[in-house]
Amino acid sequence: MWQVLPDEYVRAQLAVGSLVALGVARVVAAGMGAQRGWRITRVTRCFIGAAAVFCLPQLLEVIFYSDSHLAFVELQGKVIGCAVALFCAPIVSHRLGYE
Repeated sequence: MWQVLPDEYVRAQLAVGSLVALGVARVVAAGMGAQRGWRITRVTRCFIGAAAVFCLPQLLEVIFYSDSHLAFVELQGKVIGCAVALFCAPIVSHRLGYE
């Protein structure tokens, strides 16, 4: 009755979710930073740390449980989404005039 989703669907869903979450938050933080005089390198470093914390639960599960295939697939999706967000969000915020 309960069917398991294929790995590609889980990976893509988590990639898009983390892309949207971190991407939007990064653009908003760049806007706030432009108003408050924050250095953009500091904002970028904070979001690299946020991406690491966002991926930490799956990373710990992969490290400590050897048979956690689902956690590895989730980790791949989150890492891909975070990497794309950290690459594309500065481009978007630059186009908006925040950087």
